[in-house]
Amino acid sequence: MKKQDAEESIPQAADEAPSTAGAVEGPPTPTGSEPETPAAHTPPQSGGTVAEVVLSQCDMSEELSRQLEDILSTYCLANANGDGPALPNGQSHSPELNGLAHEGDEGKAVKGGKVSGGGGRGGKEAKKTQEKKKVKGLGKEITLLMQTLNTLSTPDEKLAGLCKKYAELLEEQRNAQKQMRALQKKQSQLVQEKDNLRNEHSKAILARGKLESLCRELQRHNRTLKEEGVQRTRLEEEKRKEVTSHFQVTLQDIQSQMEQHNERNASLRQENTVLADKLNKLYQQYKLREEHIDKVVKHKELQQQLVDAKLHQAHELLKQSEERHDREKDFSQRRCELMKQQEVHLIALSLYTEKFEEFQTTLAKSNEVFTTFKQEMEKMTKKIKKLEKETTMYRSRWESSNKALLEMSEEKTVRDRDFEGLQGKVQRLEKLRRALKVERNELSKKVQSLGGPDEAVPPAHADSPSPSFLIAIYQQHSSSP
Repeated sequence: MKKQDAEESIPQAADEAPSTAGAVEGPPTPTGSEPETPAAHTPPQSGGTVAEVVLSQCDMSEELSRQLEDILSTYCLANANGDGPALPNGQSHSPELNGLAHEGDEGKAVKGGKVSGGGGRGGKEAKKTQEKKKVKGLGKEITLLMQTLNTLSTPDEKLAGLCKKYAELLEEQRNAQKQMRALQKKQSQLVQEKDNLRNEHSKAILARGKLESLCRELQRHNRTLKEEGVQRTRLEEEKRKEVTSHFQVTLQDIQSQMEQHNERNASLRQENTVLADKLNKLYQQYKLREEHIDKVVKHKELQQQLVDAKLHQAHELLKQSEERHDREKDFSQRRCELMKQQEVHLIALSLYTEKFEEFQTTLAKSNEVFTTFKQEMEKMTKKIKKLEKETTMYRSRWESSNKALLEMSEEKTVRDRDFEGLQGKVQRLEKLRRALKVERNELSKKVQSLGGPDEAVPPAHADSPSPSFLIAIYQQHSSSP
């Protein structure tokens, strides 16, 4: 809210300052065109005060422009071009602001520790219930397997079925381990990208703070300009009272000066057309840059479509995060360009006010020229209002991107829970494999005791059960809790 108030007060102060200055000050006449007035009618201190005011205004405008260029060079241009020197551990160039960011991260870590400490007891109870469910599931699977083995007639068939089941369980365990490794790699990549996004977000917040402070300084500067304009109005009113007595004598000189000013107005119109052409060129360059960014995003989307079907959802989330990050970059770049355009408009307004002050004494009765200049001022104010609307629109987009980041963090926690469930399934398969191995050893001993010491164990592939039977056993195992 503070930032929005500051941005709204800047164009208002800029509109008030030139209007008061233009309505009060009289422009200095060119040398050699106006006859000399007696020295008794002019106050001796007015020229010195005007010069001091102009110098102070120039100094303040130079300082504000220098501060804005520093902010743009440190936060915006480095992120856009990628040429800035990267500091270790994602630190920015200002140690004080980095300290504030670290304090915010430490506060988040403390809050996370409190929440995790409060949920420790619930985690233990959940583990106990999961272990009980695993034991129950293993008991059901063992009973089903024993029932299927009892249906077989000979111990050789039973042994062959157990061996085949054991081989299939080994293959399934290997596949599960491969999937687990791939998921771990993807998880590490997601964590790295999340850290990068967090660092860039902190940089954007720091740049926003500096821009807010710069807006406050601009407000103070506009207030001082307004006060100086009021003082200058008083001085110029005294001058006007003295100049009215000499107005009839200088009518002929005013006519010659009117012709000169008409020529100057024509040159100013040409300059305005040149400025409009430059603005159109900048707009076209900005469109080309947006098209290039869209092409890059499409290329990334095509690469992401080649990923496995099981990890398709995770890659879609990554794509959305990259698009939101690009939008944030575009928002910061557009905001910087808007600030530059605002400075250009303010400089143009100051130039117009100075030239209007020069023309004021000669154009006292020419209402047509004054109305045209007033229309130009209204156009500039409309442009500034449009820029303010665009800034509010980009601010709403930035808030939506923050909400999307929170949703991504919640989805990551859900995915971690699924990963823990997969690990539990792998452990259950290992326990089943061990139980089958023990049962196989017992059955082999029984076969040796029944057949005699000289009789050898038959091969495992003789009279093996059908694969549909084994698939049904595995489905029952996977469906059990």
